[in-house]
Amino acid sequence: MTVDIQELSLEDVMGDRFGRYSKYIIQDRALPDIRDGLKPVQRRILYAMFVDGNTSSHNFRKSAKTVGNVIGNYHPHGDSSVYDAMVRMSQDWKNREVLIEMHGNNGSMDGDPAAAMRYTEARLSKIADELLADLDKQTVETMLNFDDTEEEPTVLPAGFPNLLVNGAAGISAGYATEIPTHNLGEVIDATNYFIDHPKASIDKLMDFLPGPDFPTGGIIQGKDEIRKAYETGRGKVVVRSKHRMETLRSGRQQIVIDEIPFEVNKSDLVKRMDELRLNKSIEGISEIRDESDRNGLRIVIELKKDANANAILQYFYKNTNLQINYNFNMVAINQLRPQQVGLKDILSAYISHRKEIVTRRTQFDLDKASQRLHIVDGLIKAISILDELIQTIRQSKDKKDAKQNIMEQFDFTDKQAEAIVNLQLYRLTNTDITSLQEENLSLNEAIASYQTILSQPKVLLKVIKNELKAIKKAYSNPRRSEIQDEISEIKIKKELLIPEEQVMVVISNYGYVKQTSLRSYRSSELEDLGLREGDHVQYLAEHSTLDLLILITNKGNYIFQPVHELQELKWKDLGEHISQRVNFANDEKIIKVLPYAKDSKDNILLITQAGMVKQSPLADFKEFRGYKKRSAVAMTLSDEMDQVVNVYQISAQTDQSQAQIIIFTEFGFSLRYSIDEINQVGLRAKGVKSINLKDKDQVVNAVYQDQADDQAQIILFTQRGHAKRLRWEEIASLGRAKRGLVVLKELKTKPHRLLAAYPVTTTQDLFELYCANGQLKQIRAVEAPIADRYSNGKALVDEDKEGELMRVTPLIDLDELAAED
Repeated sequence: MTVDIQELSLEDVMGDRFGRYSKYIIQDRALPDIRDGLKPVQRRILYAMFVDGNTSSHNFRKSAKTVGNVIGNYHPHGDSSVYDAMVRMSQDWKNREVLIEMHGNNGSMDGDPAAAMRYTEARLSKIADELLADLDKQTVETMLNFDDTEEEPTVLPAGFPNLLVNGAAGISAGYATEIPTHNLGEVIDATNYFIDHPKASIDKLMDFLPGPDFPTGGIIQGKDEIRKAYETGRGKVVVRSKHRMETLRSGRQQIVIDEIPFEVNKSDLVKRMDELRLNKSIEGISEIRDESDRNGLRIVIELKKDANANAILQYFYKNTNLQINYNFNMVAINQLRPQQVGLKDILSAYISHRKEIVTRRTQFDLDKASQRLHIVDGLIKAISILDELIQTIRQSKDKKDAKQNIMEQFDFTDKQAEAIVNLQLYRLTNTDITSLQEENLSLNEAIASYQTILSQPKVLLKVIKNELKAIKKAYSNPRRSEIQDEISEIKIKKELLIPEEQVMVVISNYGYVKQTSLRSYRSSELEDLGLREGDHVQYLAEHSTLDLLILITNKGNYIFQPVHELQELKWKDLGEHISQRVNFANDEKIIKVLPYAKDSKDNILLITQAGMVKQSPLADFKEFRGYKKRSAVAMTLSDEMDQVVNVYQISAQTDQSQAQIIIFTEFGFSLRYSIDEINQVGLRAKGVKSINLKDKDQVVNAVYQDQADDQAQIILFTQRGHAKRLRWEEIASLGRAKRGLVVLKELKTKPHRLLAAYPVTTTQDLFELYCANGQLKQIRAVEAPIADRYSNGKALVDEDKEGELMRVTPLIDLDELAAED
């Protein structure tokens, strides 16, 4: 046995392998074919449904069956990728003409996922049948599937220009494509005109096809950019929502948005608009509601009296996806190569494709008709010499001998003889003889027609045009998107002026701060966020560059920080330490970051380690002279050893008699009371006593809720590595400044001491545990059992091996945050 060992450089091997991979994903995965406008997975789904008889004229079938057929026969990839592609082809807000009809939940404009494939049913739509028509007439080239057991088409016959009608979007190695959807009737008109006028200009074609037509409607602005895109394959237009004004009984107005830009997530759009309203970034809006239902999309912006509707719209156009930029990048596979194509390229490729399809179909029909005519001629001749024929057959030994005899005696061909010996007696009636003569006539006419199509290019083109016109008549519907020549400039009044840009603000536990562009944030992996080893994100949020933030420290100070003054860095950059901007002690750290609005009615609740608590108006944390270089007092502390342990923002709408707080101490005491017992005082005040502490005891933390919920949970950690979840109902409300109730069981030897206490928002809340031996562990809240007040919980740290628990840090789950974004 000989072993072939080759010495190759890593550069050559990697280049070769990546080259093959790139070729595969460019040609066979991410980019559509210029002829039928389909990616391979889409084509295979449609073909599998066609082969299985799952067409528009048959009943719906389980989607899982189709997915299984596609994976098993044509597309050896994951079921989710196949099902996702199948679902997308059924979504009427993403396709101008859906190719698959689906029963069941196939997702929504809010980004909701479709139901699992075992629950939904699907079939080809009627217009999809037009893409597959004549597939059984050898009209397209086929290739063997991945295991060489079946054949599949390399392209579909495509009865209409699907690439333009339904568009495409995809990313591959070095290439991306973004082709918008168009109106079927307009595309067919342009195609037919181009057939008659191959040298037509783009401007003339745009008389028939003025621009994209999105399934979600909207207003497309920038005719020159559309023309540029049709010329070169690249261009940028503005897509704006459509709205109308309604007057309420009270005389106030509301803006009703009934069409939004293509591919915009409606739920995220409404959420973003409402966030801007809640953050007081814009005035004049009383409420934003999503009133969409089965009758269509409807987003309502209810205005306050005398609000400037136009200015509010301009603001939303600037700062939300109520207006977006749509970038044409028309790339498709043309003759096995990715190519940037314009409108003429697409139409030319499609017309050439249809010429080949109609030619091959006509040749197939011609061959079939010729073969049938040959048989019919034989049968007519046989009937004219019936008596002699019957005599010959009767004298023959068997069927084979009979065939041979009639071929020799009467000059029939083998196929004619076969038809004659298989002829049934009832076919000898006068009626059938007449029908044979009529069939002979119709076959001769059909053959003449087929030969004319094949011999005369003009007739061939006329057939293509007539078929396109028939499809237009059957399926065309009115344009949905309005096209405007010019791009409207967004003008925002000074009093409503808001940030020029939306950014992500990142503040870490170690005090590193930065703003990063949304582009950098969205184009980066979350785990690539620049942080020092052991540091974690304390605050991560999207802000406008003119938003204001308040950073409160454990030393009782606050830093007034406009977002636009933060250093702008990339997502992967470390950031600037806050001490480089303002005076900051070595042992000082940021414990809370709050958005600031000068007209806010909210209060800020501060709790200290020495057992003091107070409420101060958020509006008091205002800009002060010299804020760029120093911090200001948020709360005067009892002594140098004291520090602020936590800060909460209390909404102005909160009923303070219902809102409650629980103070936890190191010795395991807890005290619950409503926050209306805490007076509202100024920033320099010390506040009042929150709990009556034992000697050497100190406050570990305080948890707060704005509405009393006895089933709400708190997670507690002790220095011995034990943890438990405790329900609020376990701690009775006693009133401020008392000793409180114990939440740990006292042990004579090595008693537990409370190290940390945090509210539990979900059982998936994430915490990092730092042990004495330097080991870090991450746990979810669910790992700590729900226990009663006298329990010491469950050991999450092996005290003998890992040492005592030194620190607990609540973590922001970045993946979860990205999913919400």
